[in-house]
Amino acid sequence: MTDTTGTSVEVRLPSRLGFEKVAMATAASVARLKGFSDERIEDLKTAVAEACINAIEHGNHLNENLSVGIILSTSADELEVKVLDNGSGISKQPPKPDIDRKVHGEEDPRGMGMFLIQALVDEAEWVHDSKGKGSYVRLVIRLDKENA
Repeated sequence: MTDTTGTSVEVRLPSRLGFEKVAMATAASVARLKGFSDERIEDLKTAVAEACINAIEHGNHLNENLSVGIILSTSADELEVKVLDNGSGISKQPPKPDIDRKVHGEEDPRGMGMFLIQALVDEAEWVHDSKGKGSYVRLVIRLDKENA
C-alpha cells in the first residue's frame, strides 16, 4: 500500500454523460492506492458515478459549456470526494424511494440516485450555495480497519 495521506487530486469534466467514467476511474485509482478493498472500491465507483450524473443532468442541465469538478482528498483512514456543479443544489432531502413500487412499475424507476449514494458510502452530504455559485455533494468512504 502506498501512503497517500494528505493527497488531493482534482479533475474537471465536461457536462456530458459518459464522462462520469473518468471520475469513477480516478476515484478507484486513488482508493486502490489507499488500500481499499475491491468491494469498497466498487461501492465508491457507483456512488461517484451517480453523483456525477446528478451534477451533469440536474446541476448543469447537460450544458456542455459548464464543467463538473471532482476533488478527491485523503486522510489517514478515509477518502473524501466532492462533486461540484453550477446548480443551486437541493433545498431539502428527498423522501426515501419506495423500491417495491419502482420495481413493479408503479413509480418512475428514476430518482434513486441519492438513496443509492447514501447506502454505498459512510457519509453523504449535499451542500448548496445560497449565493447561487454552485453546489456539491460530499462523499466519505472510510478504510476498513482490517485493510489498514
